Amino acid sequence: MRSAAVDYAPSQAERRNFQRVRVKIYGRFMLEDRTEHPCQVVDMSPGNVAFRTDRIGMPGEKVIAYIDHIGRIEGVVTRTLQDGFAMTVIASDRKKDKLAAQLTWLANKHELDLPEDRRHERVAPRNPTSVLQLTDGRQYQCRIIDLSLSGAAVEIDVKPAIGIQVMLGTMRGQVVRHFEDGVAIEFAVIQRPETLDSEFNTPRT
Repeated sequence: MRSAAVDYAPSQAERRNFQRVRVKIYGRFMLEDRTEHPCQVVDMSPGNVAFRTDRIGMPGEKVIAYIDHIGRIEGVVTRTLQDGFAMTVIASDRKKDKLAAQLTWLANKHELDLPEDRRHERVAPRNPTSVLQLTDGRQYQCRIIDLSLSGAAVEIDVKPAIGIQVMLGTMRGQVVRHFEDGVAIEFAVIQRPETLDSEFNTPRT
């Protein structure tokens, strides 16, 4: 059964000029009342995007969204969907060209089944308990699901905003994605295997 979130009809111009790409990327959006909500992009072109989300914008409402791998986009809700909404993307031709290049890269990456920039093998640490610290000093207990030399997926009760700087144990990084039970973190620098082993007791391959 197809999701209603991919059934919206693009405009004539959108059909002529842009190809929609089916992707599964995450982000946040802000409505006119300045409330922010998490979302998942179901498909997107440089002119339109369909979001799956619990909070549905109303037709004609202006939206600002921050999307993983894409960045900031603005638009107007064109249609409500069963599990989200679709909106047009308001951008210059130059910005739309950049979006087209980003979407082509994302489509190719998904086609190759390469999980988000997982440049290094991921392992489950023997010592998964850690602490995630925010820049304001707040600390939260977390459980490391898996990690690599370039990042980690952690199970945690809070969802720091995408792009925020954090410390996972002694390792500096930033939040790059939200998922149901936690967040994905990209380390600021590529770590050495010995560092991961000493901090998290990772298994050697």
